Amino acid sequence: MTAPTAPRPPLPPFTRESAIEKIRLAEDGWNSRDPARVALAYSEDTRWRNRAEFVASRAEAQQLLERKWAKELDYRLIKELWAYGDNRIAVRYAYEWHDDSGNWFRSYGNENWEFNADGLMTRRHASINDKPILESERKYRWPLGRRPDDHPGLSELGL
Repeated sequence: MTAPTAPRPPLPPFTRESAIEKIRLAEDGWNSRDPARVALAYSEDTRWRNRAEFVASRAEAQQLLERKWAKELDYRLIKELWAYGDNRIAVRYAYEWHDDSGNWFRSYGNENWEFNADGLMTRRHASINDKPILESERKYRWPLGRRPDDHPGLSELGL
């Protein structure tokens, strides 16, 4: 049996400020590109729809992330609040990456999140579209890892 996961504040019910904090923590985690670390933000029985792939556990989520970051190289992500409720948050996001042939993409998406009382995500529904871009069209040029606090967000970048 797996050891219980510690609560992941901020916890629901969300305020605007706590929803924004939760989103930034998620962005920071995904920008680490560490599947094991990121998977800890999800409940053991989390359910995802990611593009056309369906995930039914934390272990499957971690496996999806391992495949994702093996394919999506030099991945950098920005998330932004769209809406929030008691235990739900909707975000829009864009991330940039390249494939193993050096082709660059900007992937745009929306996610709907639902959390349990411990702040673990129980549901994640993601819709994502990939747009090929030239390397010169990239907007995310910070060093790999956490987006710097002074880097513009999606709205400031016109995305």
